[in-house]
Amino acid sequence: MSVLVGLVILTLAGVLWLRRRVLVVAVKGRSMQPALLDGDRVLVWRRPVRRVKRGDMVVLQPPTVRLPAGPGRWVSADDGLQVKRVAAIAGEAMPDGVRSATSQVPAGTLVVLSDNLEVGLDSRHWGPYAASGLVGVVMRRMGETQ
Repeated sequence: MSVLVGLVILTLAGVLWLRRRVLVVAVKGRSMQPALLDGDRVLVWRRPVRRVKRGDMVVLQPPTVRLPAGPGRWVSADDGLQVKRVAAIAGEAMPDGVRSATSQVPAGTLVVLSDNLEVGLDSRHWGPYAASGLVGVVMRRMGETQ
């Protein structure tokens, strides 16, 4: 009986640990096409920024900024989690087309881009992204659009 109780406690501890480290996120929009489609779900591993590398797909809390949405219209980039690809990490050269006053990516920031540059809002619009908004790294795609 005590082995069973120990197993249950161990299983519960494992589930709680996993819930703190792993997240499932639904992709919204077309900014990551063709790699990810609107409606796909991705498995995200919560990681510190020091474990992120160029080319990783990451999930981010969007910055709170106002962006032009056309003549006389503005849209806030704060409507939920976003998936982007890391184009450069702190200390690397600033990629072309990214708003920045420096030639290198500053400490504590990432440069992230959409795979579908025609429709995505990313570091080309925001500049280097504060690493504090990093949620985690996409580990794998879980499902396709239905």
